[in-house]
This record gives sequence, C-alpha cells and structure tokens, in this order.
Amino acid sequence: MDFEDELNELAPPDVPNRAEIVMKCAAHLRMIVEVNASMNLTRITTPREAAIKHVADSLVPWRLFADAKQVLDAGTGAGFPGIPLAIALPEIRFTLTDSTGKKARFVESVAGELRLGNVAVSAQRGEDLCGKENYDLITARAVAPVSRLVGWLAPAIRRGAVALLYKGPDAASEIEEAANDLKRHKVRADVALRYSLPDGLGDRSMVRLILA
Repeated sequence: MDFEDELNELAPPDVPNRAEIVMKCAAHLRMIVEVNASMNLTRITTPREAAIKHVADSLVPWRLFADAKQVLDAGTGAGFPGIPLAIALPEIRFTLTDSTGKKARFVESVAGELRLGNVAVSAQRGEDLCGKENYDLITARAVAPVSRLVGWLAPAIRRGAVALLYKGPDAASEIEEAANDLKRHKVRADVALRYSLPDGLGDRSMVRLILA
C-alpha cells in the first residue's frame, strides 16, 4: 500500500476536508522520505507507521483546535501537527516554528508545495515567538515535559492563550511533577482528551494548560 491508501484507511473519519488531507498529507510524507536521508527528519518512514504516528496522531484531536483563530505550532519538526491540522482547518491561521533552520526551511517548502495559504513558517524558538505575537492557541508535540513548557508558555496563557500539548499515556505523572511550576505561574493543567493509535502503536493524551 502507498501513503494515499494508508491515509485513506487511517485518517479520522470525522475530520474535515478528509479527501484533501489524504492527497496533501501523502505528498508531505513523500517529501519527508525524499530528504530524510540527508536531513534526518524522522525515523518513521514506512507508509503505515508514518500515516499513524505522524498524520493520524496529529489529526485525532482536531476538534480541540476548531474554534481557534491563530495557532502556534512550537517545535514543529517535519511539520507535525501543524501541516495536517492546517489542511483540515483552512480557516485557521497556523504559524509553524522550529529553531533548526533546515527544518523550518523544509516545512516552508512543504507549505508552498501544498499551497497552504493559511500557514506561515518561522525559524525561531517557540518561546521567543510566543512572547512576541498573540496566539489564542499554542500546541507542541514531543517537545519537552510539562514542567519545562509551562514556564515559557505562561506569559501567553496570561494573555488569554490556551496550550494543547500532545503527550503519551503518562500525562498525569507529568502534570503531577509540574505541580510547583504550575502553581508558581498560576496555570492549571488537565487532560482534555485521551486516545489510542491504531495497530497498538501507543496511547496519547492531550494536556491543556489554561489560566488558573
């Protein structure tokens, strides 16, 4: 099976713009494979695993993003979750940032190739960009533990932003370990959604950070 076949089977059935997701996310994954040998974007390149761990994982929580206007994807890496979410939710403006310049340039080329007019890309650290611009929602996937993230997200949260963090099954432990940091910054954390990936490839939690 190729990327399109896998995505057609594995993309969430209720996600908006599903046909476009299948087509454009398949193209995104092919671009990753093409440059991966020289750039080491990801260790996940087989069609099914990539469709599950990159695209499906990014898209399952799409409803949590649906009411946002400006979303910052901090530490986007190869473009996840920002690229799939931007395809699904074209009315939302996404800024994808990665401090590694070559990764940011790659994601920018993906956004251009896929003609994603609602995507901007920046080669800055997420915490720096977060402090300069106003976003109503900030997301991060496999970037850092909650205890580290809460410090640089707190200024944006105090301005009214919500943070949605893609985490594994131990999210409750991360929240507990971050208790002192959360209290100091007057931020509240909860698990907004739990879900399991197909083929037994892992359990996920969406941790939400809001003003206490």
